[in-house]
Amino acid sequence: MSVHKRGRLIAIAAGAAVAALALAGCTGDIEGGGGDADCSDYEEYGTFDGAEVTISGTILEVEADALVESWADFEECTGIAIDYQGSGEYEAQIAVLAEGGNAPDIGITPQPGLVKRLADGGWLIPASEAVEANVDKWWDPIWKTYGTVDDVFYAAPLMASIKGFVWYSPSEFEENGWEIPTTIDELMTLSEQIAEDTGRQPWCAGFESAEATGWPGTDWIEDYVLRQSGPDVYDQWVSHDIPFNDPQIVEAWDGVGEIIKSDDMVNGGFGDVSTIVATNFRDAGLPILDGECSLHHQATFYSSFWPEGTEVAPDGDIYAFLLPPVDAGAGQAVTGGGEFPVAFRDAEEVEAVRAYLSSDLWANNRVSLGGVISANKGLDPDNAGSPLLKQGVEILQDPDTTFRFDGSDLMPGAVGADSFWKQIVAWVTGNATTQQAVDAVESSWPQ
Repeated sequence: MSVHKRGRLIAIAAGAAVAALALAGCTGDIEGGGGDADCSDYEEYGTFDGAEVTISGTILEVEADALVESWADFEECTGIAIDYQGSGEYEAQIAVLAEGGNAPDIGITPQPGLVKRLADGGWLIPASEAVEANVDKWWDPIWKTYGTVDDVFYAAPLMASIKGFVWYSPSEFEENGWEIPTTIDELMTLSEQIAEDTGRQPWCAGFESAEATGWPGTDWIEDYVLRQSGPDVYDQWVSHDIPFNDPQIVEAWDGVGEIIKSDDMVNGGFGDVSTIVATNFRDAGLPILDGECSLHHQATFYSSFWPEGTEVAPDGDIYAFLLPPVDAGAGQAVTGGGEFPVAFRDAEEVEAVRAYLSSDLWANNRVSLGGVISANKGLDPDNAGSPLLKQGVEILQDPDTTFRFDGSDLMPGAVGADSFWKQIVAWVTGNATTQQAVDAVESSWPQ
């Protein structure tokens, strides 16, 4: 299953390689429109008979099929033919394609840092008034900032994911009398209790993701920074208003290390700590189903990775609880991700597509097809495909939730998609201490 390439590859590809790869690994064209759409919902977007809009992004496989289906009625009612091509190399190639004048009309970009890079290159078209009106109406203001560069609004958010869930087996918890923890300290106590009761490591983890190996570890760190030090420190960290090796960040690394650097805690079902970097993130939680581990830290999108027939529900085969706060009763503080449809061509039909993608109508259409959620406030949580996804929608829509975008996605590429990943790997494998790792990341920050 696709995870929208959440490994965040933004390395610059060499010219010859880009020419050869140019949006390779595509999902291909899928014609939409069943001929029986109720077009009253789409009148506001106008009609553009014979117009075509090309879209590219990192969304692949089943999720790409659902994406194409989500705009089928829009195509039929507006006359705009949408050609979507998905690529695992989108992030590595898109800047070079834009510079060469070969970018798609719309690029579904999963990194605010990459949005900024494209805007700084002078390749992006600012969002239309209709798109901006939608984001002002349907989204929390924090989301608008992620699509804004130097006070110019370029893109509304699309889908969303919540990170920091801990996956578990409800039946195993019930059989052993284990309770869902309400604080980080209780989570550590639970981990120790599971180890004592079962005689095995309670946690399973996997950081392998090809060139992006290490990114699941950065999610751990970001969750702990937000919970231990709060949103202000988190914001200062990702913007480099405090250094990457600030003591508060060191505290987060050490807190995470109590789990993922302990052979007593990980890696259930795979071996010891040394196996984490060789275990693919897609497979890392599966030992829960075989009783070989009990806890796995991963985002809402992991719900699509369980084998077919696995019931994701509070009384099902698998479910998840949100990584708890430091203090019991504290409000929800969550990290997450999302995508931003940026435009490379200035045309009415392009903006009509972007307006639809930023609407509550699109959000409900896409979420109803399953597997994803959105932070769009006009989304009916009942349209979510599982109890967990419904819970995710409600968390994102709760005005008391503190949401922050994935920190590594907000950092410069040389840090968030390079040194941060590499130092997580060095740290987990014992080739760097916490201080050495954070110092190395700090030294890589662009001046």
